[in-house]
Amino acid sequence: MKYQEVLPISRAEAEQALNSNNSEVVCDALLRLTYHDSDWRWIQNICLNFVKSKDTQIRRLAVICLGHLARIHGTLDVEQVIPVLENLLHDSNVAGNVKDALDDIQMFATNQQR
Repeated sequence: MKYQEVLPISRAEAEQALNSNNSEVVCDALLRLTYHDSDWRWIQNICLNFVKSKDTQIRRLAVICLGHLARIHGTLDVEQVIPVLENLLHDSNVAGNVKDALDDIQMFATNQQR
């Protein structure tokens, strides 16, 4: 596996990518936004929309990105995010990622009220 740097993406480019029917394009945009856009709440809401995707790859990365947001920004709207993640624990395709994201949220966004 070769390391690939996660590069910034403009919002215009990201919005176009997020509306793509290509899961790799959507996932790339989600990750790039998560790492580089300063508006964590905006990205959080995008991720919350994508955790409902029928595409497992997109759903999984949206969950992972929520954990990354907690780590990168030290905050999330935990009252909104945690119940959504807990509802995904029954999804065997993403349950492990959900547990990891919940751990990240607990570790990095613990000063948030629930």
